[in-house]
Amino acid sequence: MHSSHDPHAQPDVLHAIRHDLGNTREWAARAVVLAYAALAGASVVGFTWLCERALAGFDRLHAWHAWFPLVWTPLVCAGIAWVTVRFMPGASGSGIPQVMASLHTSVNDVERRRLVSLRLALAKTWLTAGGLLGGLAIGREGPSVQIAAGVMQHARRWLPAGASISEHGLLVAGGAAGIAAAFNAPLAGVMFAIEELTRKIEQRSSGLVVAAIVLAGLIAVSAFGNATYFGVIHVPALRPAFLWPALLVVLGSGLLGGFFSRLLHASLVGRADRFSRWRAAHPVRFAAGCGLAIAVIGWASGGSTFGSGYQSTRHLLEGHTDVPLLYVTLRVAATWLATWSGVPGGLFAPSLAIGAGLGNDVAVLTGWQMDSPALIALGMAGFLAAVTQAPITAFIIVMEMVDGHAMVLSLMAAALGASLIARWLARPLYGALAAAAARAPSRAPADRAECRRCRGRRSADRSGCRGRGPGVPACASRVAPAPAAARRSAGRAPCAAAGRPRRTAAAAPSACRRQRDRPPPAPAPAAA
Repeated sequence: MHSSHDPHAQPDVLHAIRHDLGNTREWAARAVVLAYAALAGASVVGFTWLCERALAGFDRLHAWHAWFPLVWTPLVCAGIAWVTVRFMPGASGSGIPQVMASLHTSVNDVERRRLVSLRLALAKTWLTAGGLLGGLAIGREGPSVQIAAGVMQHARRWLPAGASISEHGLLVAGGAAGIAAAFNAPLAGVMFAIEELTRKIEQRSSGLVVAAIVLAGLIAVSAFGNATYFGVIHVPALRPAFLWPALLVVLGSGLLGGFFSRLLHASLVGRADRFSRWRAAHPVRFAAGCGLAIAVIGWASGGSTFGSGYQSTRHLLEGHTDVPLLYVTLRVAATWLATWSGVPGGLFAPSLAIGAGLGNDVAVLTGWQMDSPALIALGMAGFLAAVTQAPITAFIIVMEMVDGHAMVLSLMAAALGASLIARWLARPLYGALAAAAARAPSRAPADRAECRRCRGRRSADRSGCRGRGPGVPACASRVAPAPAAARRSAGRAPCAAAGRPRRTAAAAPSACRRQRDRPPPAPAPAAA
């Protein structure tokens, strides 16, 4: 056994093996974590299958009648918003900000369950699939993070006392496992955990966290095979003249991604304008209006802006450039409205679709149609990095789609350059949304109780409470009711009978019912 005072002393091999293998409590904790990691990967696989069936169902409805989404999409969007606002407010939005907020040190256990739980994971699964069935421009990758994190968090109930892995480590492992299983890319999950969820992983449990992420990714590989998310991008030999259209793609994706992130930030957590107040006061009506606008945009684009954009992106990568002239603009508008409506749904797949459209537009405008797959790949990496401001994760996700290593450095440079431009224009989107989600549960309990009581009606003290809307965790008025003791004491004097205030003679002498109904005390006996 080595001395703990000598930093250069090597460990005693036999003692280290006996200490590691003999710790049955630690091995039991590892078995629980790995079992839940496999369950998290299987949950994301099932969620992926459900979302694919939902997308296929909407395609059949849209093929049945081109005008059908004008009625179907607003109804689905309003119904999902009603269920989310009334029963599952923590399931709204992407899901990544909720996981990031649950990792904040100021969030306690009660507040953390409002952000990540097994119950929310089940709700997120069905609500996101319902949104895709309605044709909304949302993705399944962000919800996969919250679903897998909710499954992994449930493992803490079965961990033995004194286990080295903490709830923080479980949440990080679950969120990263969601990305690994969603994109069929374990390496992307590891980098997402380091770059986006937490800046560092606890050293004592880092190996177990990485093992959980890899295991969830292997579950996805066993289910979907070794195929990549959007297929394989075949890139021809690049020429020196390719530099100029590539720079144009990086500049365009950085600017457009920065402005898009700024638009989402202003819509979700920015200043309250007329539309934001309407969204907070009437979330279901607002969602129905967003759904109608999405249906109109989808009809104008010939159906190319419906759904997550998976089919459109594969269509472009296969060399088909017959997309609408304003595909990028219409896809940005549809994704913004779907996110603003408050329904559960992610941004990864729509962002990749927008980046692919931007790269295709640059290839058409500059006459580089033969090298369009390379420009499309740069656009995907650049726009995703600009929106999420996580360039390494974006680079790895797109890199695993490329056949060979011809574009590794180009994709890395595109992601870093677009992310730098976006940082000049907007704050990190997920960080801002996570900060808003972390602040939301810390409101006074009386304020939250009043919002639950009014349910869209005016509150008893006429403070204008309209209930909770998507992204608005407390009532829109944010006026806490007066304490009960203060309301009872208004115009009253202390009550000697029950310790309660009673009205003075100038008011109503019979205000204190307990004092009024009490029989008068018997006269004291005379002294002998």
